[in-house]
Amino acid sequence: MAFWHRRGFTVFHELESAVRRRLRQDGYDEVRTPQMMRRAIWETSGHWSNFSAGMFMFAEDEGGEPSAAVKPVSCPGHIQIYGRSAPSYRELPMRLAEFGVVHRNEPGGSLHGLFRLREFTQDDGHIFCTEGQIVDEVARFCASVTGFYRAFGFRKVEVVLSTRPEQRFGDNRVWDLAEASLSAAAQYAGLDYTLAPGDGAFYGPKLEFVLSDRVGRKWQCGTIQLDFVLPERFGLEYVDAQNQRKRPVMLHRAMLGSLERFLGVLLEHHQGKLPAWLAPEQALVIPVGDGHRAYADELMRELSSLGVRVRVDARAESLARRIAEAHEVSLPWILVVGDREVSSQTVSVREEGEQLPMSRPDLVALLRRECTPPV
Repeated sequence: MAFWHRRGFTVFHELESAVRRRLRQDGYDEVRTPQMMRRAIWETSGHWSNFSAGMFMFAEDEGGEPSAAVKPVSCPGHIQIYGRSAPSYRELPMRLAEFGVVHRNEPGGSLHGLFRLREFTQDDGHIFCTEGQIVDEVARFCASVTGFYRAFGFRKVEVVLSTRPEQRFGDNRVWDLAEASLSAAAQYAGLDYTLAPGDGAFYGPKLEFVLSDRVGRKWQCGTIQLDFVLPERFGLEYVDAQNQRKRPVMLHRAMLGSLERFLGVLLEHHQGKLPAWLAPEQALVIPVGDGHRAYADELMRELSSLGVRVRVDARAESLARRIAEAHEVSLPWILVVGDREVSSQTVSVREEGEQLPMSRPDLVALLRRECTPPV
């Protein structure tokens, strides 16, 4: 489980904010579900029998049988919310999303920094819809997620269709329908995909989105899964236009998969030098001497009022040392102010070893543009 320090947690929060903005644009209601639920729910979902080795289970009485588990996924919680809503066809599709903190009992040897944790945060979401809405909803998600990746600097996205695993719920008729529907949706969205036979979830096939970083490494991140099984097992219903009770379809989706893992992928892809809008500190103002501190503070306040993450470094270190340390942490904008800058109301922008004089209005316009999130 990760310890989040100031700089890392700032980036984590920016990732979360970017996802939340996209969720609002795409019509999701953000919800929160319990961290622990009773055994009966996990038995109905199939996790108790199919994923028990990966779950943290608890007994209410000392020495008793496990009767509850900390959630490894948020799906059953969202199913509970849907069931309590009792929607009609007019309220479908119902789109629910959650920043679900989940726990999985991963083997110690598989843990790997941010890439594999026992506690992580999923940008989890579920769409409850009719069979007739499947293709539109899947295509809608695919269009949204590929554009989302481009904002983070990923241009190459591969799509994989993972089909029925050997251990699964549901008969072949249900799986035939699910795989055909997901394939049709991917084609409707204009996606070329490769097949991964047997790699689907135990309740349904899935489309997986694989990103390539700048050195060619591949990372599976987003996914959308088509599920006829869990709505059946939980007895979910909606009322159609003829006032008949029908079974909804469930789509499981995530753009990042795990926020922690996606942050690790971002750091690898950008080699630690994140885009300015994501950087934990976006600008650093360095006064040459004590006599320049007031101007540095004034500049910091102006930039901060625009939402720029900025601070002043007025330590009793040499100017060269302070600049070098700022470069070491890949700080996007290093702003030096001395006698000349104070008298002319300008700023000296340090960029790749060179100094670029800039007026304050030009600097404000530049940082406003570069530090505004593209998503």
